[in-house]
Amino acid sequence: HIYMGLFSNIFSGDAKPNESAVTWEQLTTSNQLEEIDTLSETQFVFIFKHSTRCSVSRFVLNAFEREYKTAKEVAAPFFLDLIAYREISNEIAARYEVVHQSPQLILIKNRKAVYNDSHDGISVEALEKQLI
Repeated sequence: HIYMGLFSNIFSGDAKPNESAVTWEQLTTSNQLEEIDTLSETQFVFIFKHSTRCSVSRFVLNAFEREYKTAKEVAAPFFLDLIAYREISNEIAARYEVVHQSPQLILIKNRKAVYNDSHDGISVEALEKQLI
């Protein structure tokens, strides 16, 4: 399903790298997890964990970025390059009690993971259903 659109874009030459509707906050320090927890008390926050070494992760990320339209005030988006920041990925797994996956989307509300999915289970539609 999502892969068909990806392959048609790749092979038709219309793929536009860096075209994203998501204004990511780069997650680069453990201190930002406290910021995420505080923010999650008033709105949804999600973390997209991405492996820069994995083509599936890249495909899922590209599809997600093309479809995403949710306002930052509804769900604040954080992005983790888990190859560069593996220790933060480990801390996320422990803090939010989720098994590490890659790629992975974790939705946080009131300091708790209220939803998470990985691989081809990640979609804007699935995320938006959780925001209601």
